[in-house]
This record gives sequence, structure tokens and C-alpha cells, in this order.
Amino acid sequence: MNIPHIPVLYKETLEAFKDINDGFIIDCTTGFAGHSSGLLASNENIKLICNDQDDEALEFSKNRLEPYKQRVTFNKGNFEHVIDTFKDYEIRGVLADIGVSSLQLDKLERGFGFESDTLDMRMNQNQSLDAATVVNTYSQSELERVFKDCGEVREYKKVASLIVNNRPFSSAKEISELLSKKMPKGKIHPATLPFQGIRIEVNDELGVLERLFDSLEKAKFKNCIVAIISFHSLEDRIVKNYFKKWTKSCICPDGVFRCECGNNHALGKIITKKPIIPTALEIKQNPRSRSSKLRIFKFD
Repeated sequence: MNIPHIPVLYKETLEAFKDINDGFIIDCTTGFAGHSSGLLASNENIKLICNDQDDEALEFSKNRLEPYKQRVTFNKGNFEHVIDTFKDYEIRGVLADIGVSSLQLDKLERGFGFESDTLDMRMNQNQSLDAATVVNTYSQSELERVFKDCGEVREYKKVASLIVNNRPFSSAKEISELLSKKMPKGKIHPATLPFQGIRIEVNDELGVLERLFDSLEKAKFKNCIVAIISFHSLEDRIVKNYFKKWTKSCICPDGVFRCECGNNHALGKIITKKPIIPTALEIKQNPRSRSSKLRIFKFD
């Protein structure tokens, strides 16, 4: 079987779950099942719930994980719903590798890459909102919001103006070529952050991540490891803030003279005081890993 994917922070992720001896681990973003296959191979005592919203990813994973089929449950859906779906199971671990999968990036017809002749960027191909709709129908002020808040583009006004004054676009390639000509060259391609903004808007990636954390908070899992791999500062900030919130014992409003909440609301502890990042060797072998960060929390 040809496996066209190198899982990010692979050893570090397996290490996070090594002490789990029973129950289920949910892989919220199974993709090519790189992490999933490693977890199943290294720990014969656990079962896995493999979730993805991409039909192609699920089909590939079912074939790859065939040797472990007695221990695997597959689920199609956005990861914001997966905790609610399986909240009554004995969940001992939750893994989410956030962002675009290699499956999506490497297929030009999915419209994520600079050279793509399509303009799509949907992680779930059944949804209606796509990149073409964002680029060709959003107002200039809406595009400014997308590039500023989702793409962290410094010159967001200029990029939005360029899009509005040169549309319609039918391919990602057209946009990347325009930005290459009109925007200053830097360490990264001029289209990198604008594409990030469009992709996040299309897939509501930040909203989905926050709703995943809200569902984890409500589920009240016991003795459960949560490991999240993020790829840019917007995602990492959400992960860090939720983990910090979950360690707070006192939830009284700021400024209250005396604690009145009982001071017993901490849900667990942060395992990684600082995020785990890839080694120089991993970055050399897999350049896509360079911006990845792994944070781990344990529910008591």
C-alpha cells in the first residue's frame, strides 16, 4: 500500500498516549491514519474511533487499518460533533491534528495549492461554501476581515482590494500569480497567508476548534489525555487558552473580594508547559511539520 503521508510529531504523539491501557482513543482528524495506525500498533489494549469528514480519507484509512478492524470504529463528520456522538463511551484519549491534510494539499483538484486550476478549499466536499464564493462574492470589507482575522495578513486592505479589482477568479493559481506580481516578496510566498485566511473562512476552522473544546468541557471525561497539534498561532492560541481555563480552580469573576465558587473547578492539568515542536531532523524530512505545535492536557 502506497502511503503518501508522514504524520507530524509522530513519536511525540504516541508517547502522549503510551500509558493508556483500556478504553477508546478518538482520532478526530484521521486523514491517512498515520497516527491511528501507530497508536493501534503500539498499544494492543486500546480501541480507536477514527473520525474524518473527508470521504477519500475515510476510505483510505479503512484499507490501511484493515489488520486492526476489530478495534476500530469509523465515523464520518466534522470533529466538532465527534465528542457528543461518543460521549457515553469509555474515552481515555482524544487526538486532533488540526489543519489541512496532505491528502487535500497534494490533490490539485481540491483547490488548496498555489498551482491548482480549481478554487475550492472545502475539507467537506458536501458543504456549499467554497473558496470561489468567498473570493468572488464577498464585499471588500468582508474580505478585509477574512485576511486580517483569519489570515493574519499585514497588508489585508491591499490584498482585499486586489481581489475585488481583478475578480472573478476561477482558480487558485490565478490568485497566487496575481499576489506574486503585486505583493512584496518575503520569506514565504505572498499568497500563503491570504490562502490561509480563505481556507479558514471556508471551513470555519477556528469556530469548529472552539466548539470541539466546548464539547470536551461538557463531556467531563475522566482520566483522559487530550493532545492537539496546531499549525498556526490562531489555532495555538485557542488551544492554550482552553487548557489554561481548564486548570483554574476558582471561576469567580475578576475583582471579587472573596472566592464564592467553592474553588474546586479545575478539570485537570496541563502536561506540556511549553508546546512540543518538531526536531530539526523532522523538519528536514518533512518541511510541512515546521510550524506544528503539540500541546497535551489531562482530565483528572
